[in-house]
Amino acid sequence: MCKASRTGVEGVTTMSSDVDFGRARKARRVPLHRTVRRLIRDPMAGLQSIAQEADGEIVRLQLGWFRPYLVTHPDHVQRILRDEATNYVRQGMFWSPLSRLFGQGILSDGPPWESSRRNLQPLFTAKRVDALMARMAAVAHEAVDDLARHVRSGEPVDVATEMSRVVNRTIIRVFFADRIPPAEADQIIPALYDIATSMVVRMALPWAPQRLPLPGDRAFHRGVGTIDDVLLPVIRDVRRHPDGGDDVIATLCAATGPDGAELTERQVRDDVVTMFITATETTSLTLTWLWPILRAHPDVARRLYDEIDSVLGDDRVRHTHVPRLHYVRAVLDELLRLYPVGWIFPRTALAADVLGDTRIEAGATLLISPFLTHRMAEFWPDPQRFDPERFVAGGAPHRYAYFPFGGGPHQCLGRHVFQVEAQLIVASVLSRIRPVPSSAGVPALKVAATLLPEERVRMAFEPVASRRAA
Repeated sequence: MCKASRTGVEGVTTMSSDVDFGRARKARRVPLHRTVRRLIRDPMAGLQSIAQEADGEIVRLQLGWFRPYLVTHPDHVQRILRDEATNYVRQGMFWSPLSRLFGQGILSDGPPWESSRRNLQPLFTAKRVDALMARMAAVAHEAVDDLARHVRSGEPVDVATEMSRVVNRTIIRVFFADRIPPAEADQIIPALYDIATSMVVRMALPWAPQRLPLPGDRAFHRGVGTIDDVLLPVIRDVRRHPDGGDDVIATLCAATGPDGAELTERQVRDDVVTMFITATETTSLTLTWLWPILRAHPDVARRLYDEIDSVLGDDRVRHTHVPRLHYVRAVLDELLRLYPVGWIFPRTALAADVLGDTRIEAGATLLISPFLTHRMAEFWPDPQRFDPERFVAGGAPHRYAYFPFGGGPHQCLGRHVFQVEAQLIVASVLSRIRPVPSSAGVPALKVAATLLPEERVRMAFEPVASRRAA
């Protein structure tokens, strides 16, 4: 038995308990020629095939001098995200591109993360989100009104854009006190798409110096610039004219750091940007995948429609409907199983550790992927099949066989917002309009910072009234 020692974020660290290295072995290596060939041909399919062959075993990807560990088994994921979270931190090459967007706040680690979480957590507790449900329902209904009018012509619409508009309006009204004009918030929608897709090269070449220009860098910086152009003027106005509000921006502008000093503009900006993006993107992208899934699974669509018709009747969506929307919740949970928005969680080991029976050296990069773990046949029978019944029957057999919002101390603050908001929006949309049946299938996956459809999803909708009349 030996004990590692933790001396700081950049150095070797202490473990919270003794770690037995005596029986630990080195991870099996996946050779360079096999790794690169698969990932170039089809990155997502390549990762899936490597994970399936590993069958829960920790393997090491040989990518030249960069050799990250691929970790998929829920037991190991739990140790990294929860049990020894202080040893596995959000640092290293994979986090450099993200830090250019999110800065040093709630998506960082150490003291900056602790300060951000202390300031933001009270805004996103389950109790507070529940207290805002009535307002969320009313705002979602109004936002869907705009969508229903827009699709009345019967012409196909870009569902990603339309879902983002509905979600943005809901989040801005409820959590940002209507401080961001809708037309300006709509500018963020294409900016986020550009950011997500332009980061692919940086993610594929995480060792490339930030000063080295790479394809996609210009689009990335344009996207970040657009977001700052929208949000920074709002932040500056609230800092100049505080109004005692309890929304995200007012709360951060009034917050203090660990030293008792007020937050700098940059600190406020980092957390406002992070919370706006995370509060909107998870719901927007999940609802983008919903429509082609319903198109490909008419049995699921019929059951979903029946539940919404039964629960809402002729009423508009209300917060009191949410506890009865069991199948809506199951459909959303299954969407996040197959299409988790955050599909990869890199971590850096500060100290040497043993995961299962595999030795992990200090400084190593570990790749955790909800996308891969959510598709393990050991925990999810017929894992590639879309089947909401998994969650009707009880959900994941292991806490970390399903972790679309992460886990441990870094679990996403906005998970309660998603669970309520997404159900309200789905029920509100499908109580008034429904997709026109089509033979088109589910799009392939596009590799990006988030899981996107390979091609833009365009669908036509029709009013529920005409469908009932038929």
